[in-house]
Amino acid sequence: MPTAVADLGGAGFYAWNMTIYLVAMVIATMLVGRFLSRWGNVGAYLLGFATFTAGSLACALSPAMAVLLVSRGVQGLGAGLLSGLGFAVIRSALPARLWTRGAALMSAMYGVGNFTGPALGGLFAQVGPWRLAFGMMAVIAAACAAIVPRVLPRGERGDVRPPIPAASLLLVMAAAGAVSTAGVLPGTPAKAAGISGALLLMAGFVVHERRSEFRVFPRTTYQRGSSLKWVYLTLALLTSGVAVESFLPLFGQRLGGLPPLVAGFFAAAVSLGWSVTQIGSSSVSGERPVRRLRALGPALLALGLFAQGLLQREDTPIWLVAIWVPTLFVAGSGIGLAYPHLSVAAMSSTQDPGEGQRAAAAIATVTSLSIAFGTAVAGVLLNLGGASMLDSARYVLFGLAIICAIGALTAHAVNRTSRTEPPSL
Repeated sequence: MPTAVADLGGAGFYAWNMTIYLVAMVIATMLVGRFLSRWGNVGAYLLGFATFTAGSLACALSPAMAVLLVSRGVQGLGAGLLSGLGFAVIRSALPARLWTRGAALMSAMYGVGNFTGPALGGLFAQVGPWRLAFGMMAVIAAACAAIVPRVLPRGERGDVRPPIPAASLLLVMAAAGAVSTAGVLPGTPAKAAGISGALLLMAGFVVHERRSEFRVFPRTTYQRGSSLKWVYLTLALLTSGVAVESFLPLFGQRLGGLPPLVAGFFAAAVSLGWSVTQIGSSSVSGERPVRRLRALGPALLALGLFAQGLLQREDTPIWLVAIWVPTLFVAGSGIGLAYPHLSVAAMSSTQDPGEGQRAAAAIATVTSLSIAFGTAVAGVLLNLGGASMLDSARYVLFGLAIICAIGALTAHAVNRTSRTEPPSL
């Protein structure tokens, strides 16, 4: 992206490339159920890939920053739809006994993307035109679209089209925009105000959803004694820790003296731990082990981030930098231990197929929003350090560790109110 900005100009809109993408992605994840009802599994997936491909091509051909920003919005719509469909279609494409492994493989792809994406983008920017990175994504998306009709069940189309929950969408869109904007505002007070505004908007969203007949989240979410609200809250607290990856390259360069490319791979240790651990975690079954993993995941993530904060030093010696990588890998492992089992808890929260599909699609919505909130909060914590990068690093790492540790408490609430095994289909 720095290379693209240097080519197109508009440095003041640098951060908006991510802001617009993220807001569009959140909106699309909230409409997954409607698209599935209208076009079925195959049709909805083809629409998602077509939108993402068109957005990627438009990014590659953008002659100015304004066009690139619009193109990123189109790309985000496609990405959000594909992300939500991944979880929703697991419920209909796989038998219940494979939901955990399906959810693990699906969410592990987030980690793989976080690991390889920045490296490939940097490679294209270094050895060739930056536009080729977007062009390659378009080619890959088109190839995946060609495979869709062969590998997915078409699914049933609904006779009744669910109405669009316009008020809920507007509230979440405003909250996502506020928190994303908070991440790019100058000064801690402005960032804090943006986050506070986003939290108020999300509170308004919850109040509206509880009373409305046209909602984004399943009705079960707001019923007394339901585990689903605790599942979503735990997922949000857990995945907010992913926000640390946006700041680790900065700490690696400024405190560890690492070159940019090495610092980027160092930051990807969290995603690597997430992806690798998730595959093994998905094979765990049985009520007691799964309950333990749900609570252990946020606790391990918090412990890893806290330990990483303790390891920060000015002019860090190379032997201590070497310890950073396994520490971050352990932190990422916490996400991998809990995420697939929390995902299945959401999918199995209701026997109704339509509501279950909506509950599954909402996993992507919660994940996207929580990463946005986590990044904005980390931005505020970074500013608290002032001119001291060491203080900034510790504020970010310790602050995110505290947030993730709360997830261990909400995970116990999930365990008290939910069952482990998904219903048979």
